[in-house]
Amino acid sequence: MRPTAPLMLLAAAVVAAGTLTACGSGPGSDQNTVKVAFIKDTNGKVTVRDDYVRLVARQFERSHPGKKVRLIPVQASENDYYTKIQQMMRSPRTAPDVVYEDTFLVNSDITAGLLRPLDDRLRTWDDWRQFEPAAKSAARGQDGRTYGVPDGTDTRGLWFNKKIFKQAGLPADWRPRDWAAVLDAARTVKRTVPGVVPLNVFTGKGAGEAAVMQGFEMLLYGTGADQLYDPADRKWVTGTRGFKDSLGFLDTVYKEKLGPDVSDALSPHIQTRVAAELLPEEKLAIDLDGSWLGQQWQKTGGGRPWPAWSATLGQAPFPTQHGAPPGKVSLAGGWTWSVPRQARQPELAWQLIKTFQTKANALEWCVRGAQIAVRKDVAADPRYRTSVPGIGFFTGLVKVSRYRPALPEYPRVAAAIGEAMEAVTAGDSSPEKAAADYDTTLASLVGGRTVAKP
Repeated sequence: MRPTAPLMLLAAAVVAAGTLTACGSGPGSDQNTVKVAFIKDTNGKVTVRDDYVRLVARQFERSHPGKKVRLIPVQASENDYYTKIQQMMRSPRTAPDVVYEDTFLVNSDITAGLLRPLDDRLRTWDDWRQFEPAAKSAARGQDGRTYGVPDGTDTRGLWFNKKIFKQAGLPADWRPRDWAAVLDAARTVKRTVPGVVPLNVFTGKGAGEAAVMQGFEMLLYGTGADQLYDPADRKWVTGTRGFKDSLGFLDTVYKEKLGPDVSDALSPHIQTRVAAELLPEEKLAIDLDGSWLGQQWQKTGGGRPWPAWSATLGQAPFPTQHGAPPGKVSLAGGWTWSVPRQARQPELAWQLIKTFQTKANALEWCVRGAQIAVRKDVAADPRYRTSVPGIGFFTGLVKVSRYRPALPEYPRVAAAIGEAMEAVTAGDSSPEKAAADYDTTLASLVGGRTVAKP
């Protein structure tokens, strides 16, 4: 159930989170209290993010005597979280003062008038010079102003279980050259190691942007240039072979039963299940996923502690469709700390954001959360460079990583891609028909600003 009134939504978010964790006390509406909203995993366990936010909140209260931080952990899937925080931000009664924003939503929230620009603050903040230009651009609106401070980025690739690979006769240093090699490895696992899911590629509407970005777009961006949006024409692209082939890859995975059961694959809880069950229980051979997975298996990771993960799992770049240069694909994303336009305490909000992003705290978050650093001084720190097994591999993918179109209509386009993925995964549509239906929907979503490409 999704309440429509903002106040009801805030109440629902608090109930969903179990209890509202707070540093200090009070209703959070006075001038001495700053409210911060952030996503909490659907499994309800205490996560690395929960612990880190509490750490910074306590630090802020110590350095700002008389000020309190009220935490609003919103327990929800990513899609539901986006909806809830957008509703919360629409009213001064329910708007937090600081909100954790996925970068792909920043421009749509700017267009909706939900966020405050931070340029006046950033100009006088010396630490801003430490941030990588690409990270800064992730929170920049089409008006040229900046609406958030990023806390890290991420890259994506293939995680594979080396023990399962050994049973299947596959190499421990696996580096698939193309899509066919990925599918062939999954087929080999299916044939030789019963009781194991050969390959997970997130799909459908339930997983939201996890499916669209690290499932579909990891495929699509390896089929050729400008297959989703043409920046030269400033138009969204229709009719490409790459779009159909990407849906065809998913069709193969689920028709050949190489992936999870369709009902599981389309569940909004699939991300939690993969990280907290399938991988640590060694029931999944190959997972197309993000650089952050290691945080799930630390003692405070929120998933399940798995000390052996670094020896059990290998990483490999996801290949382009036919092995064309550069031979590998990665999508980069990340989250920012932003200030809603309806925030009642914008000055305290800015002070809290600066506290989140001191060098020491940024380093702490990257180490705890297996994040790819966006501050140059953090990226160079020895503690970061040795923090998590595989951090060097995923940091190395930054140079080939692509970004989603930073446009206000992108969330609607992404939802249409999720619909196409779900239709194919569920067997309700062929890749060709799902692509054609997407093209029709796309034209209406973007006011006809499309261009057809072969």
